[in-house]
Amino acid sequence: MASPSRRSHHCCLVLVALSLAAMLLPMAMATTISMSPIGTFCWNPSYNEMSSGEAIARRRNINSVVSDLAAKARAAGGFATSSAGRGIDAFYGLAQCRGDVSGGDCDACLAQAAKQMVTNSNYTLDSRIWYEYCFMRYVDFNFFGEMDTRTDASVTLRQWPDMDNPMAFQKAVGKAMGKTMAHAVTVGSGGLGRAKVQYTSFVNVYALAQCTRDLAPPTCAQCLSMTVSKFAEACGSGQGCQINYSSCWVRYEIYPFYFPLEANGRVTTDLTKYTKVTMH
Repeated sequence: MASPSRRSHHCCLVLVALSLAAMLLPMAMATTISMSPIGTFCWNPSYNEMSSGEAIARRRNINSVVSDLAAKARAAGGFATSSAGRGIDAFYGLAQCRGDVSGGDCDACLAQAAKQMVTNSNYTLDSRIWYEYCFMRYVDFNFFGEMDTRTDASVTLRQWPDMDNPMAFQKAVGKAMGKTMAHAVTVGSGGLGRAKVQYTSFVNVYALAQCTRDLAPPTCAQCLSMTVSKFAEACGSGQGCQINYSSCWVRYEIYPFYFPLEANGRVTTDLTKYTKVTMH
């Protein structure tokens, strides 16, 4: 992804590990119980020293983008872009909910993301936050329509233990992900794909793939293809795995997790069974 030269300076990555007590909760409860993100990213160059006027302008523009994202996305079906400021003071943002969640769940997630975004980022030049149901980011250049698959600005979770017969299981995962990717790039899909593939008589693979809605279908397909290609490295034959970039995200489980939820499905995620994976 192209970026200004000043972005070649040191990046700061903060991935927030969730404790058992802060496991993700159904969004119906999110209005009364604070939720934790599954990951955050922030970046600021070490040389970045601002005058008081510059600092005020940055805070004002970032606050404007974040608040606008939450309001516009709630009113526009779970997706929005926004910008504020001019020239070197400009900031650009994007917010999107997972396409299968309800409007109320989306609203609650976006409200929480907007609240935590500024708190976690401390007004850095680049900030991103991932929840199970939504994603929000802002940065100091126009990234709309560009694919972003930076591994240092991503969140990967792998579930344990591994499945027996790894080759057969990975084949089933590949089949499920192929179907989800095909659905995600279909006109009118909103960048969302879901699929269910039978692995054994008693086990199914459930898969979900989604792109941010600013991507054109060919770019979405490229993003998802690159992400799924990381499964062998990041996921192995884990019972579940998800890779979350800033432009697309993919996930599979051996239980139903997307909506409409099947019998024996789970809205919550037991993250004590997952490990954060660092990809290169």
